[in-house]
Amino acid sequence: MGSLAHMVEDCNGIVQLYSDGSVYRSDENIHFPMPLINNGVLFKDFLYDKTHHLHLRLYKAAVSQTPPPRKLPILVFIHGGGFCVGSRVWPNFQNCCVRLASGLDVLVVSIDYRLAPEHRLPAAMEDAYSVMKWLQAQALMMSSENGDDAWFNTSEVDFDRVFVLGDSSGGNIAHHLAVKLGDGSGGLSPVRVRGYVLLAPFFSGVERTKSEETASEAMLNLDILDKFWRLSLPTGDTRDHSFANPFGPTSTVRLEEVRLEPMLVVAGECELLKDRVHDYANKLKEMGKKIHYVEFERQEHGFFTNDPYSKTSTHFLHLLSKFIFESSI
Repeated sequence: MGSLAHMVEDCNGIVQLYSDGSVYRSDENIHFPMPLINNGVLFKDFLYDKTHHLHLRLYKAAVSQTPPPRKLPILVFIHGGGFCVGSRVWPNFQNCCVRLASGLDVLVVSIDYRLAPEHRLPAAMEDAYSVMKWLQAQALMMSSENGDDAWFNTSEVDFDRVFVLGDSSGGNIAHHLAVKLGDGSGGLSPVRVRGYVLLAPFFSGVERTKSEETASEAMLNLDILDKFWRLSLPTGDTRDHSFANPFGPTSTVRLEEVRLEPMLVVAGECELLKDRVHDYANKLKEMGKKIHYVEFERQEHGFFTNDPYSKTSTHFLHLLSKFIFESSI
């Protein structure tokens, strides 16, 4: 960074943006209080985007609980982190994916995507779509004579039953992916996305909601949320940009005209984002979309990813299992 550059944004020392556009990243201030959990789950990394050197991690139970001939659904997991931090290798996200793979008996696809401010939105949305095209390539390869990857064996994996789960900013990305793909996942055959799970999706807006002004969380506050938006939105845009506010005054997408697959939308009662998430679900439901909204009492942001084996997380997993089953019919 230049000698005259000064810091203009600081996210707890993890990400710092300087006046000359340079960015400093450090993992020193990231502390994970949880140990890594394996729980009889296998995992393997793949490079899905050579241009941007982006990887994903696959998870599946070592011994499937699904009786033949039922195939494993695919669950694409998009991590949170305000579009600015996070990785598939972080212990909280790894433990979360281990829980999903073992508890639901699915093939989990945990993705990395380009982070802001080096790569502002819509880079993350573009990467999520690239993952879906990568999945399509695997499906097409397995249907040919050259397909022999055990992770994608079509006798065990069902490319016709794909689900997308996005946590926080990952939930925002999942929303935009749902809008892009629409009903039926046109252009991805034989891959078919059957539904989306938005776990406390990270939305915003210039006008504050009641929960943003009154809720208090141990690990999250409005200051850090606003910093994430300043770092991730296109330079000069406000929180009413459609990337942040799907119903904002500058949104160019008329959601009432978009056909969407079913959605399970989840929030914690004590979240700053609760009102945004509830409003999002209600508006889509009023438009006739298939939306199931669930609010968990006394829970804060990240209740599932930070403690995937809690009693509340087990309840969430049961809901998710039911959603996958009903959306597969």
